[in-house]
Amino acid sequence: MLSEFVVRRLPDKNRPQVRPWLWVGPALFLVAAFLLFPMIGTIVQSFEDNKGSFVGLQNFGDQLGSYPGGSWIAIRNNLIFWLIFYTLFVLAFGLLLAVLFDRVPYESTVKSLIFMPMAISSVALGVIWKFMYWYQPSGEVQTGTLNALVSLLHHDPVAWLQDQWPGDLALLNNLALITAATWGITGFSMVILSAALKGIPGDLLEAARVDGAGEITIFRRVIFPLMMPTIVVVGTTLVIFALKAFDVVYVMTNGLYNSDVLALRMYNLLYLSRNNASASAVAVILLIAVIPVLIFNLRQFRAVEARR
Repeated sequence: MLSEFVVRRLPDKNRPQVRPWLWVGPALFLVAAFLLFPMIGTIVQSFEDNKGSFVGLQNFGDQLGSYPGGSWIAIRNNLIFWLIFYTLFVLAFGLLLAVLFDRVPYESTVKSLIFMPMAISSVALGVIWKFMYWYQPSGEVQTGTLNALVSLLHHDPVAWLQDQWPGDLALLNNLALITAATWGITGFSMVILSAALKGIPGDLLEAARVDGAGEITIFRRVIFPLMMPTIVVVGTTLVIFALKAFDVVYVMTNGLYNSDVLALRMYNLLYLSRNNASASAVAVILLIAVIPVLIFNLRQFRAVEARR
């Protein structure tokens, strides 16, 4: 109301130019105050020590100069395990469920049940899956769901969150974390892809069937290409989620057993080690990794909107 009051006091010729800025002004102020200025401060602090003295790239050297340890474990987990496996798992399961439950009886009920884990916080999700993965030494009662099932098959229990198989690569326990996160977010992928699937004209699918195309051929040649713009947008969004992975890892392993990720490493450096400078350097590394994906995602979103 205040913005419109100010606009009405302006000359008529200036109102069209001024009105948009007055309406978005408060939002721009909040973005600058709570996002832009803190980001600039973090970037500046990444080139300083904890006393505020300029040290150049020393903080980045401390984080990246300890290969293959240090931040490289977190970078590997983010860029290989989480970015690749997490994104592919969520996309694949979301697309599969969207296609399987499209136009079936009780479709809304089934999809609501699949979407339900989205209502659970990431911390609660991590606690649930931590109990499912719970490990007791062989010979003791297995209270974890998965190891109880493994014991029924007369097999030794598996330390899902501690086992760094193969070797020290830590593929098994990282996949265990990714599985938990996938369960929580698959409903998001399914809902978005299901909406894109329902946007495909039924006449187009019917024409393909009349021409003798089977369901698999229709999916490969008609449905999948038409859904590709939406798949790309969902995929790049999931890449951002993968790079920012924190909650599930913090609750389930706290980065132990080579399961560290960049966001968790930043948190531990800041709040446990009280090393603000190194934490800022890790934050900048994470920002550099996320920015190209954000730009690509924005361009894809605009391309999808332009086609509508």
